[in-house]
Amino acid sequence: MSGFKVVIPARYASTRLPGKPLLEIAGKPMIAHVCQRALEANAGQVVVATDDQRIFDTVSALGIQVVITDPNHQSGTERIAEVAVKLGWQTDDIVVNLQGDEPLIPPAYVRDVAAALAGQQQAGIATLAAKILDAEEIFNPNAVKVVLDKNGYALYFSRAPIPWNRASFPEHHVIGDETHPHYRHIGMYAYTVGFLQRYCSWPASPLESVESLEQLRILWHGEKVLVNIVEQTPEAGVDTEEDLWRVALSLGQV
Repeated sequence: MSGFKVVIPARYASTRLPGKPLLEIAGKPMIAHVCQRALEANAGQVVVATDDQRIFDTVSALGIQVVITDPNHQSGTERIAEVAVKLGWQTDDIVVNLQGDEPLIPPAYVRDVAAALAGQQQAGIATLAAKILDAEEIFNPNAVKVVLDKNGYALYFSRAPIPWNRASFPEHHVIGDETHPHYRHIGMYAYTVGFLQRYCSWPASPLESVESLEQLRILWHGEKVLVNIVEQTPEAGVDTEEDLWRVALSLGQV
């Protein structure tokens, strides 16, 4: 799969780690590592979307295309939609949203989500999930679960342990049940540009407010989300100082 585009939203403001995209990991700013993952995925075009001149200057010096976007956007999705308009992309172009704080994301996952979207006609958006093999993860509200239909499209996303097996929960946790598997959602998305345009015209939905899950807006408005199953959940991104140290260890540079 080639020819797809990757947009990396990168904000300077962060409650826990101000200037997060520019923090150094293994001798390079974090945003440089994320851009490298996108390039390793063989994307046809890699663009960083930012509202900050410091990030713009850093990314430009790396030789990566960067676009300044409106600082008032409420989400990375809105930022990506603005990039698509500014760069004149076509409605059927495929764009992968790669978060700017995910320096350890496997490049294969970037390709996988783009290829999944390109391989079907029913959905304008695709995402990833992996089987849950740990009972604690099923009951962890920070691990978002997704339930699929027989064709691999999302029925619902939730922080709750879905599906709920009333014959075994909560006293007996059945893990790895092939009849009723549990999947953890991995928050990487591929969209068509046409889908992005529709999405940005929709109001927020009650479901997303209750669960604090933006992707529920898509199901609320009657569109399908294709879910591609990958082997395992990737390592978490960077939210704290401890995460910076963990990522540096993973890169073998400490």
